Amino acid sequence: MIGLLDSGSGGLTVLKAIRERLPSCDIVYFGDIAHVPYGSKTPEELLGLVVGGIGLLQKEGATKIVSACNSVSASMALSLFDATGLQMLDMVEMVGPTVSYFKGSSHKVALCATPATIRSGIYQMGFKLVSFEVGAFPIPDLAAAIEFGAQRDEVRRIIAESLKPSDLAGYDVLVLACTHYPLVLEVFAELFPNILLFDPAIAVAERVEERFWPQEVGNGSTRFVISKDSETFRSLVARLMQGANYAIEVVS
Repeated sequence: MIGLLDSGSGGLTVLKAIRERLPSCDIVYFGDIAHVPYGSKTPEELLGLVVGGIGLLQKEGATKIVSACNSVSASMALSLFDATGLQMLDMVEMVGPTVSYFKGSSHKVALCATPATIRSGIYQMGFKLVSFEVGAFPIPDLAAAIEFGAQRDEVRRIIAESLKPSDLAGYDVLVLACTHYPLVLEVFAELFPNILLFDPAIAVAERVEERFWPQEVGNGSTRFVISKDSETFRSLVARLMQGANYAIEVVS
């Protein structure tokens, strides 16, 4: 079984992409809504939440883990594998597949993400390893606004105040390096019509298929475990999982 870990609703974009590639795999998804947003947490807080979240997924039967949150990827440490008993090949995170997707490309790449992800430098370092220099732009408060169901005008205001068209001058691609951001893709497209928007979920789903298939053939079951109930989360699941069978459980 594949376990997806996220701070809340953003990882649903990754789940959807994985489902499109691997419809028969069994998935359990943990949304840690009680502690959202992860993007404002310290590295020490993040690591503790990640270890706890992976432990919960393992108790739910997950043997493979997808860290469907860029802030989680930024908190990864070698000690994590000792703490959870996982091997490197048992886990897929967001950054590596995204960087690899652009390897050899001539595109000029910028990325926007939570302050924690930008501050960690993990994307910047990753792209530098494949000879890319990227522009990196934090957007404070956006992930939380999306998570708690902010209106479109508020979402637009937050993005526009943090990221201006002049910031992206000379770039070809803007990587939405927070899994919440593709949930408001149309707002980004409206504000920045002249740049290609890239959702890392595409690259992550490809890596999951490459690494976990065909050993993760199952019945196509989907379960959601959330640490706090949320009508926004339930609405997003209903929207993204139309016609699918699933169950949602709230745990404290």
